[in-house]
Amino acid sequence: MTGDGYYSADDVLQHRQQLQQWFESDLGRGLLQMEQQKIARILPDLFGYHILQLGYLEQNHLLASSRISHKVISSLVIDKNTIGSANLVCSNHAVPIVSDSIDVVVLPHLLEFESNPHQLLRETERVLIGEGYVVILGFNPLSLWGMKRLFLNWTSKPPWCGHYIGLTRLKDWLKLLGFEITTVERFYFRPPIQNLKIMQRLKIIEQIGHYCWPFWGGVYLLVAKKRVVPVTPVKLQWQKRRRMIASGAAEPSTRNIEN
Repeated sequence: MTGDGYYSADDVLQHRQQLQQWFESDLGRGLLQMEQQKIARILPDLFGYHILQLGYLEQNHLLASSRISHKVISSLVIDKNTIGSANLVCSNHAVPIVSDSIDVVVLPHLLEFESNPHQLLRETERVLIGEGYVVILGFNPLSLWGMKRLFLNWTSKPPWCGHYIGLTRLKDWLKLLGFEITTVERFYFRPPIQNLKIMQRLKIIEQIGHYCWPFWGGVYLLVAKKRVVPVTPVKLQWQKRRRMIASGAAEPSTRNIEN
């Protein structure tokens, strides 16, 4: 970990690989399945020509439900797990993609384990076209997952070692980059335990959690649109003003003062 509290490049790579392994556990597979269901309700309504997922998670990637034909999935390295799934190897801070060219960017649990989450969001904004969308999956610090993280942070193993980012802070970061928040959903209200039998018995919590304690979902899904501020053609305004003056519709703003 660096002196500013963020992870080094080696830490990011190690945590990413460990996170991939964690998603192969019973709890990880259950969470990934729910995330695929949630994101499958979002992506079919986001149209375009190119969609990018930064960060490989598991063989069944999150872009399957998208109607966009050209799908790109990036990974920090190519190994036995990513061969055949990831088709772009790059750093998340320097994506080798032309600016203003991607219609949708998906960030699955990247910000919590990045060396510089601000730069990751700036790079996302750079590659997105105007009116393009970013879809973010993150762990909610104000949840049972966040509480467990407080006790297991010393283990230095994902997902418990991550810097969980609250929705309020994330919204502020996105707004500073010119994004408009369009969708926010919290889910997975059950405690993060590995016992499948207990998890099945607690399934009813998912049904009532949205109504009883909606802010305590262990994971959030956020969708934001990149807004483009139109530039006002100042020259045309001056030309219009000159025509008004010439026709006598307005007087000049300055006058000659006779001595």
